Amino acid sequence: MTKALDLFDLQGRVAVITGGAGLLGTQHAEALASAGATVVLLDLERANPGRAAERIAEKHKVPAIGLSTDITDPSSVEGMRSVVLEKFGRVDILINNAANNPKVEAANDRPWSRLENFPVSVWEDDIRVGLTGAFLCSRTFGSEMAKRGKGVILNIASDLAVIAPDQRLYRQEGLAEGQQPVKPVTYSIVKSGLIGLTHYLATYWADQGVRVNAISPGGVFNQQPEAFLKKLHQLIPMGRMARFDEYQGAILFLCSDASSYMTGANLIVDGGRTCW
Repeated sequence: MTKALDLFDLQGRVAVITGGAGLLGTQHAEALASAGATVVLLDLERANPGRAAERIAEKHKVPAIGLSTDITDPSSVEGMRSVVLEKFGRVDILINNAANNPKVEAANDRPWSRLENFPVSVWEDDIRVGLTGAFLCSRTFGSEMAKRGKGVILNIASDLAVIAPDQRLYRQEGLAEGQQPVKPVTYSIVKSGLIGLTHYLATYWADQGVRVNAISPGGVFNQQPEAFLKKLHQLIPMGRMARFDEYQGAILFLCSDASSYMTGANLIVDGGRTCW
């Protein structure tokens, strides 16, 4: 009988993580590397994925590389597939983590984040990174998994793919209604789209051994203003935001054989916020 802990063992498996040099991307990589996986961090050159990979390799004593990649460019993604296959011979896991994550800001004249003023150029760029990039990486790396008859794709969605942003969180005293900052529309669209992509791919490759799931994490504490935290914590039954390393267990579960009978699912890990 297989021991329960053995189900989480990822030794010999190769995981590709987009946005891999970012705050949560490195945490996803840490989770998989701690279970023995070889990790490949894809990110823009300015994010220095190579340095992030060096730190993970040193800490966990596993192979890890960082590759500068534009995931919105099909030729760039296909080139990275060739590099990974040449170096490691296989791809077992893909985490679609990359996103622009547009900020909530107020301005004195035309707050760009408001729907009425939202620039088409920002819309297109956010969609291109968050959705087109996930599609291209899934198509490219997922096809390799399908050929081998086994693999896992995990899409990083959000609690705001399940519920709408509560724009009251961002209101500022003394500003007119048209000047109030809001969570930009593209965040919800991208994250909701990732759940749709999850459903599509899960059924498309079900008979080829590729499991596809999503995780919808809540917000991560990262020195946000105290006034914002006070309002947000009232919306979360657990009364706090997540620690930056608090999703590692869920990531490992969804990428390992511990979740072998899960596909097409969206795992919500949000401190209970979507219960209210």
